[in-house]
Amino acid sequence: MINRMNKSLQTIKYVLFDLSAAMLAWGFFYLYRKYDIESALYGYKIPFIPDKNFYIGISVLPLAWIAIYALAGTYNDIYRKSRLRELAQTFYVSLIGVLIIFFTLLLDDVIVSYRSYYSIFLALFILHFGFTAVFRFLITTYTARKIKSRKIGFNTVIIGSNQRAFNLFNELESERVSQGYKFIGFVHVDSNNGKYFKESLTHLCGIEDLATIIEKHKIEEVIIAVESQEHDFIGRIINDLEDKDVILKIMPDMYDILSGSVKMTSIFGSPLIIINPMLMPVWQQSLKRIFDLVVSVVFLILFFPVYFITASIIKINSKGPIFFAQERIGLHGNPFTIYKFRSMFVGAENGQPMLSSSNDNRITPVGKFMRKTRLDEIPQFYNVFIGDMSLVGPRPERQFFIDQIMMQAPHYRHLHKVRPGITSWGQVKYGYAENVEQMIHRLKYDIIYIENMSIALDFKILFYTVRTILQRSGK
Repeated sequence: MINRMNKSLQTIKYVLFDLSAAMLAWGFFYLYRKYDIESALYGYKIPFIPDKNFYIGISVLPLAWIAIYALAGTYNDIYRKSRLRELAQTFYVSLIGVLIIFFTLLLDDVIVSYRSYYSIFLALFILHFGFTAVFRFLITTYTARKIKSRKIGFNTVIIGSNQRAFNLFNELESERVSQGYKFIGFVHVDSNNGKYFKESLTHLCGIEDLATIIEKHKIEEVIIAVESQEHDFIGRIINDLEDKDVILKIMPDMYDILSGSVKMTSIFGSPLIIINPMLMPVWQQSLKRIFDLVVSVVFLILFFPVYFITASIIKINSKGPIFFAQERIGLHGNPFTIYKFRSMFVGAENGQPMLSSSNDNRITPVGKFMRKTRLDEIPQFYNVFIGDMSLVGPRPERQFFIDQIMMQAPHYRHLHKVRPGITSWGQVKYGYAENVEQMIHRLKYDIIYIENMSIALDFKILFYTVRTILQRSGK
């Protein structure tokens, strides 16, 4: 089993290797500049004397590289690394990093001719990529050998108790090269809870207790191997595990194989469909969060006059507080407090949760204008700043309405995979939902957004949100 401490130690190893590679690369690059570029420029051999630029470069630049690697997701899922994918990632990140260093630090270097720029760039790139790639190859190869020899394993349960599940278990256990599965036991779907496995694997529970078993045994991977007549259970299992930090794999049937759902991940491993929990590449996730922070700070500081004027009008227009605070459900199903400018009369709900409608007499005259222009939402930039929300994401709801939605659409749970947003595709298309049916209808578009998340799609939704505000066509 791989515990949190082991993962931390493995991450530290990668960081130390990357720091060493960056320091060596800069050291040899500095020698190259002295002995080749500057010596050719001045016509005599320039001695190597460490100066301020050398010490700054060898101490600060490696830390900058670590930050770049962290943003790119290099230190995520530290044990499950493909050497080819890591080589490609190292190449691209090194290229981007060296371009940044070149244009910020090296473009004003003394040179013999413009060819020197090409030489400087190539020398730094080859040195940095070379040292980093070699060091990472060594540590990744060492880790891969420990996984293949079953010295490292990931706690795994198999869902299914019939012949299909038993055959898959035997196939995985008898593989000459291990894929890292450390089977803790099996979970039954129907009443057959031990006919095939007998003494070969521990019976844990039924699928109704699956979430509890995952927490208790610190399960990292779940393999679904149900019979064709049990396929109706797959959706339920996926929904139940939506907020769990596990890798979910499904044993495919021939239709899945012919339709192209099965992708090769290993020459020796059994073909399994991997339900990828990664909705966006890590670098895009990092960029999305950075963009959220920058925009929220800009709005909180530069739009202070708008806040002040809006707050003053609310105070003059109706009695009660300026801000409206309410508990909503956010990322991973965790509750948080959302903030808005108050657009309704105080006590409008009288303790009974209600949704607004087009001709809602609970909304103040100013509130109607704020809802049209989305001014009531702008205090949520504070929620974005502290990390409860994002600029773009499904609108957060109250638990009262989520319970009603889940009765008709249990796949609503998928929305909790991401931070809720100030605006969303469903919000742009439909505005405020007036009933649970409209919430469910809007749900389809929010799920499509989640399955196609990207920085480009966020910008597109933000564009249409701004257009809705300027046209005052919001509902």
